[in-house]
Amino acid sequence: MTKTLFYGTGRRKSSIARVYLTTGKGKITVNGCDYNEYLCRGPLAMVVTQPLNAVDSLKSYDINAQVKGGGLTGQAGALRLGISRALGSINEDFRKELRSGGFLTRDSRRVERKKYGQPGARKRFQFSKR
Repeated sequence: MTKTLFYGTGRRKSSIARVYLTTGKGKITVNGCDYNEYLCRGPLAMVVTQPLNAVDSLKSYDINAQVKGGGLTGQAGALRLGISRALGSINEDFRKELRSGGFLTRDSRRVERKKYGQPGARKRFQFSKR
């Protein structure tokens, strides 16, 4: 029996996730570690499994992912988008459910740049009238 491989790319902030999805027993591996061990926070692990729960296939597919760049929150968001895109390529019904759940929309928010004459993006130096 040959395993069918599905691929999805996810990006969030400065994180990039390459996700490979195969039929299996529900094992999720991120950079060679178990995803709970890698993300180390419960809410982040929940974010990663949201698309699988939406299509009721948590125990149907094995996921192998490589993630680089950014922090853990950005990496979890990138994984979610990558898993959603890979699931969407499997079945058109999955795609409709994921679209209605908002999992196929890329979160385009980025860190706002620091401006000159200010200590940060929005903060100003203290103003003194006298």
